[in-house]
Amino acid sequence: MLSADSETRRALQLDALAAILPLERRDQLAKILTDDDVATLRHLAQEGLGENSLRALASDLAYLEAWAIAATGSPLPWPAPEALTLKFVAQHLWDPAQRETDAAHGMPDAIAAALRLDGHLRSDGPHAPSTVKRRLAHWATLHRWKGLMGPFTAPSLRTAVRLAVRASARPRRRKSQRAVTRDILDRLLATCRSDRLSDTRDLALLLIAFGSGGRRRSEIARLRVEQLSEEAPVPLDPEDLNSPRLPCLTITLGRTKTAMANDDARVLIVGPPVEALREWLERANISKGAVFRAIDRWEGLSDRALTPQAVNLILKRRCAQAGLNPWEFSAHGLRSGYLTEAARNGVPLPAAMQQSQHRSVQQAAGYYNDAERQFSQAARLAL
Repeated sequence: MLSADSETRRALQLDALAAILPLERRDQLAKILTDDDVATLRHLAQEGLGENSLRALASDLAYLEAWAIAATGSPLPWPAPEALTLKFVAQHLWDPAQRETDAAHGMPDAIAAALRLDGHLRSDGPHAPSTVKRRLAHWATLHRWKGLMGPFTAPSLRTAVRLAVRASARPRRRKSQRAVTRDILDRLLATCRSDRLSDTRDLALLLIAFGSGGRRRSEIARLRVEQLSEEAPVPLDPEDLNSPRLPCLTITLGRTKTAMANDDARVLIVGPPVEALREWLERANISKGAVFRAIDRWEGLSDRALTPQAVNLILKRRCAQAGLNPWEFSAHGLRSGYLTEAARNGVPLPAAMQQSQHRSVQQAAGYYNDAERQFSQAARLAL
């Protein structure tokens, strides 16, 4: 009875984070997180930690708590002993070939079964190195916020991670298997040509997400009218000031994955995306608040903004309607597709990065390199 009361109390406390943490996971988080964990998350939210960062941190903390209980029978200790962090690495990064001859190698079956039963573990085999490194980084972050010293800079842990990553090496998977390049985007837009309100919304959403540099789904979901600023029309051909004029507006991005709320990051939107957005706002009679909102089956408009997951589902639904495999695409495909298309059209990398707001030249250049390889003779020597 006492345990149930504690879970209820934590669930109510997590309600205060409803704008950041997914409500559908509230009960699961309340069941696994401790009172101290919930207090830490609320403190981080009050300190202004980004929504995406806090959401990922909460998810990783829940996994770490679940793993600690399954592996040791007790919640996470604070501070964590070095031996526990080494055990975590050993059970999540391991050599599949060695596992075939040594059943004790990697994560024990009983622990994996317990994690899978509660929905914390969904895949078989070793974890992705990026996932393990992120969870270790969040574990270390929580130590710092609690004012504790952890073992995360210990040479033994660094060496263990390096060797384990090498042993469990597997190809990196893109967030979206296929990029939403212009030809794909045109097929998606063709499914939005009716006069249904949802079609008008999705047409504007797809064009704004792509045309603004491949905005992240979280940025599209929380876009507000107050972030939009009308600009003077611009020439179709930048080198010909007498060419036809196109409508133009700017989006003030505010807080993003790589920028703080007080950063003056802005992107320019020109032409069809502006026209589609104006039509959506006019038809939906939206003059303030969330730009993209939920619509029910009777075309009733909600005051509630779309969630990032809803943006992803809209893209997948449009892919299915366009005859594409929705499993090959995610909302991140709009971001990778924008950079790929920029490379194909000879847009200089710095200009494309200014629009996409990528901070990493190496990451952005990867899409340019992929685009160039498709037209390179190097892969055609066997023809």
